[in-house]
This record gives sequence, C-alpha cells and structure tokens, in this order.
Amino acid sequence: MPGGYEWLIIIAVLLLLFGAKKLPEMARSVGQSARVFKGEMKGLKDDDATSKAAQGDKAAPQEKAAPQELPATPQATTEPAPQAQQGQQAPSPQDRGTAG
Repeated sequence: MPGGYEWLIIIAVLLLLFGAKKLPEMARSVGQSARVFKGEMKGLKDDDATSKAAQGDKAAPQEKAAPQELPATPQATTEPAPQAQQGQQAPSPQDRGTAG
C-alpha cells in the first residue's frame, strides 16, 4: 500500500499526464461507472433470488402430486406366440415373460 510520499508522486504524475482540468471529469466518470456497476450487480443478485424462488414454486407442485399407482395385475398383450420350428418345442408363456 503506498504511503504519503508515494501518493504525492502518483498524483503529480497524473496531473502531468492528464492535466488539472481532466482529472475531476475522470474522477466523476469513474464514480458513475462504479455506481452503474453496483446497480447491475444488485440487479443480478435480485434476478438470481427471483429465479430461485420461481424454481422453488415450480418444484412444490411436483412434490405434492402423488405418483400414479401401477395396476397390481399385468395386462394381457395381443402379441402372437412364436412358431416352433421342426424339432423344437414352442416356449411356454412363462418362458416368454422372462426372456429378454
């Protein structure tokens, strides 16, 4: 961190580079830019908070909805039984259900 003499040297260099008339304008511009930046950052934080709240609101109805129960008995399918080739036995319905 610059001490007392370092600050004086920095100010003198700035005066030589930019002139006495431009320094107040530059300081004002930097201050306005800092305010705009802070405002934008606050806006982003507010947007994040509202989006999280909206996501929480969307998630709540999904949690409340009960999943539909599956039927206890399997439904019959209209799938034709495979034809047995010569010398082979046709698979039973129990065998067809476990193959896959």
